[in-house]
Amino acid sequence: MDRVGKRIWQNECGGTVAGLTSWNSGEDFASLGIGHFIWYPQGHRGPFEESFPPLMAFLESRGVPPPSWTKGPCPWPTKGAFEADRNGPRQQELRALLGKTVRQQTEFIMARMERALPKMLASAPADKRTWVSQVFGSLKTTPEGIFCLIDYVNFKGEGTSAKERYQGEGWGLLQVLEEMGRSPSSYIAWNVQFGEAAKRVLSRRVANAPPDRREQRWLAGWHNRCDGYKRSL
Repeated sequence: MDRVGKRIWQNECGGTVAGLTSWNSGEDFASLGIGHFIWYPQGHRGPFEESFPPLMAFLESRGVPPPSWTKGPCPWPTKGAFEADRNGPRQQELRALLGKTVRQQTEFIMARMERALPKMLASAPADKRTWVSQVFGSLKTTPEGIFCLIDYVNFKGEGTSAKERYQGEGWGLLQVLEEMGRSPSSYIAWNVQFGEAAKRVLSRRVANAPPDRREQRWLAGWHNRCDGYKRSL
């Protein structure tokens, strides 16, 4: 679990404490913690699942009380306000908390991965459910495969939300597992097949994205992350 947590932290934040509180260019939400958990500004809801408030509730359930102000609305209405407050007491307090709860954050992400399968099976076409269940179970038999599942579901979601679609096509874990079925091979490790399928799914997302999103700028980094799934943990 510690190795998995460090890999996720490296993927999302470069493994730095400073990266635990971020607001990426071109996005309208704060990205916090080793998994860059989303926290939308007050009054705003985008297409992506908000995961930071549930993380704070999870930490509290594990006996780690979060700062009281995290139970209210996100205090930063814009990226500019967030950056201006980077060295303020709230972000310093938050980085200290997130830096010492890597294992609990990893548990939170793993719990999401375990909940993903029933949601994906309910959402998948009937003729693909057996395959999705089979490949999900096969990936869970190795540390590398488990990392693929928990990192990608944290990275791009389950793929079950109708809101997370471009031109009717999703890019979550479900779509990657379905893509693996297009050219299955018993001679290639599951995590290697997963990495290649994820690259194809993300390339398709970028091709389908609205031009004003300019998602091409992220594709090389996304592909590099997917290539990491092929390496030993």
